[in-house]
Amino acid sequence: MPLAEIRKLKALERSATPEALDAAEADAASAALDEWEAAGRPGAISHEEFMAEILGGTE
Repeated sequence: MPLAEIRKLKALERSATPEALDAAEADAASAALDEWEAAGRPGAISHEEFMAEILGGTE
């Protein structure tokens, strides 16, 4: 990302209301989820695999 764009984003962030920042963060999280789902959920594991991993299942 060009430095000028980063500076512009930082300036916008400084002048934004807390509500606008919250909305932007929610929009970014939603977009990231949409991209992850569109990519076929790379790295996703099943619920059973996850539970086995966190509960110290057999390896």
